[in-house]
Amino acid sequence: MRIVLVGAVESTRVALEALVKSDVSPGMVVTLPQADLIRHSDAVDLAAMIAFDKTQILYTSDINSSETASAISSYKPDLIFVIGWSQICKTPFRSLAKLGCVGYHPARLPRLRGRAVIPWTILTEEKITGSTLFWLDDGIDSGGILLQETFEVTPDENAESLYTKHMSALRMMVPKAVTLIESGKPPRVVQDHSQATYCARRRPEDGLINWLDSATNIQRLIRAVGAPYPGAYTRCEGQILHIDKAAFIPNSQQFVGLPGQVQTHTEPGFIVRCGDGICLEITSWRWRNGKRPIRHTVLGGDR
Repeated sequence: MRIVLVGAVESTRVALEALVKSDVSPGMVVTLPQADLIRHSDAVDLAAMIAFDKTQILYTSDINSSETASAISSYKPDLIFVIGWSQICKTPFRSLAKLGCVGYHPARLPRLRGRAVIPWTILTEEKITGSTLFWLDDGIDSGGILLQETFEVTPDENAESLYTKHMSALRMMVPKAVTLIESGKPPRVVQDHSQATYCARRRPEDGLINWLDSATNIQRLIRAVGAPYPGAYTRCEGQILHIDKAAFIPNSQQFVGLPGQVQTHTEPGFIVRCGDGICLEITSWRWRNGKRPIRHTVLGGDR
């Protein structure tokens, strides 16, 4: 089978490795030019992975351009995987593959279509999520489902642990999808569009902590937007202070202060009071080479 893989991020790398390991290596990989990789927090330079292989590599910033279509068409692909690409693939592009185009989405479609799905999964307190391979159509993550694996979102889930679950599922799913398509009768399960939810784009500044919020909501934000994403942050002495891990502490009522105020230092970090009077112990942060903010400093500030 002549396969083209389109993408430029970690999930693309995982899919590429899975295909190679299963002896169904793509004959062409379409990815972003080096200068455009900076747009993605988990961007991967795929060229290094295929430098000594027979796989062709095609660089493009526009998957729907006539130049891109011409280059892909010359390969005469049977199947195109689009995994880790932010542009909508229009009809002329999708018509290039004889058997169709398959996309990937880190959600239990039809829930959580759209952008920034892993952070939104945690922020919306989803209990169950999944990884989905689906047939691309004119919509956004709306095509028939080829393959879907579901799993639990744990109460202490963070972006990194959830990301790892998705990559493990994807690694297993991609070769299985090829087998299903080779069978000649691959699934195309129609999504229940009435159950669809849509995720808006998130920007780095959306990780700003509002210390007037509850400790539960603040701790959830910290878990949701951490690595591989830019992270939650506050301001301290006019500088950005990133907070990567925070834990609830017992007996918060013993600390009296303002929302966002550093109550005291601890061996692993420092304690901050939140808007509901509950305190969080900050155990991992990035600021001034790991220094703790001074006791009784009030964290915060406008964007």
